[in-house]
Amino acid sequence: MADLQMKDELSVFLETGIYKFEDSNVVFIDPVRVLNRSYTRFRVSPSAYYPRFFKSQRACQESTVSSNSRKRKRNAKEPRPLNESERVAEHRHQEAKPLLLKAHEYLLKSTELLEVLGKLSNDIGSSTQCKGLSVQGVENSLIELGRVWQAPLYEITLTLPCHKKANDNKDSLSMQYGEQMVLPAFNNVVANETEDDVEAELLNSHYILPRESCFYMSDLGKIHNLIPDEGACGFNLIVIDPPWENASAHQKSRYPTLPNRYFLSLPIKRLTHTEGALVALWVTNRQKLRVFVEEELFPTWGVSYLATFYWLKVKADGSLIGDLDLFHHRPYESLILGYRHGKVMNSDNLSTIRPVKDNCVILSIPGDYSRKPPIGGLLEEYFPGLKPGRRIELFAREMMAGWVAWGNEPLHFQDSRHFNQV
Repeated sequence: MADLQMKDELSVFLETGIYKFEDSNVVFIDPVRVLNRSYTRFRVSPSAYYPRFFKSQRACQESTVSSNSRKRKRNAKEPRPLNESERVAEHRHQEAKPLLLKAHEYLLKSTELLEVLGKLSNDIGSSTQCKGLSVQGVENSLIELGRVWQAPLYEITLTLPCHKKANDNKDSLSMQYGEQMVLPAFNNVVANETEDDVEAELLNSHYILPRESCFYMSDLGKIHNLIPDEGACGFNLIVIDPPWENASAHQKSRYPTLPNRYFLSLPIKRLTHTEGALVALWVTNRQKLRVFVEEELFPTWGVSYLATFYWLKVKADGSLIGDLDLFHHRPYESLILGYRHGKVMNSDNLSTIRPVKDNCVILSIPGDYSRKPPIGGLLEEYFPGLKPGRRIELFAREMMAGWVAWGNEPLHFQDSRHFNQV
């Protein structure tokens, strides 16, 4: 019976990218499979999604040597005593550690799932180059484009699919393209309302927009333009991945960060649907940040704490990406869930919401720097209102079908270099 259950879960995983371990709060996510459900003619390139953990054998060896060298240097230093804030963070880590170890144990025992991941690793690891679409032009820095005075003048061209019709020579269907839609790229809602992928062009860079999705590309000062005129048009699910101040992120110059006080101005109350919203906030393991969220940020937003999920990062062979006890580089992050009440308290809707399980563990292979796994599908059963509801991601760097993406670079991972054509 257990073997049959495992096969059923594996079949679901191959279709959806989500593997739920039986009788547990543990789930494995394959981000590429999840994201590909948003597309019809394109597929997210695994070699482009996993640039850090699917490498050539030589690159992996070099990484191991470099890692061992750094480890020797770290070990050479005398450990200093923890301050009060660090002691609290360490205590919180020790409370989470048994949950994380148990979740990792579930993965290591799932031989069929590891076989699937091993095959993916072999398919990608033999190649040292990204196999994304080959498109002329250079990749734009969307953040820099949005800062220049010409930003309001930049336009994005969407090539919309028309109806499908039979080919003349073959008894099959082919996609026809005709209408083009030209829209301001910044400070404007750009929507793909079709049921198919849409190709877009901005300053000679090419992007792929998933079906039934839209983005609003702006800085923090323009986010209020997304506030709906009516609460019934608000959002039931709000996922937020703030660019927290982080010395590592600043050093790598991957994206600009913001002081914590800036996030207090996010209009969560006015973005919330009249029936309420589930708020999911990604945070790092810094104790100072957790205190800020609990004592200032959530109260300012009017959000009540519900639960904490953990994202445990693993490699394709099932091993952790790093030492679980390495103080400043834990191989996991937290997702804090809260509830924002709406203006209408509908008892019928509230009674259909499943209670959020605390201490759930999400296992997945990390993508590019700071790229989070798509967790919307795991949260749909927990937010209020009719499904699928209205969903938005704040500080987004990629798009998903059925979602609104807001940030200063929501097209970052929509560049055609990240995709293969079917």
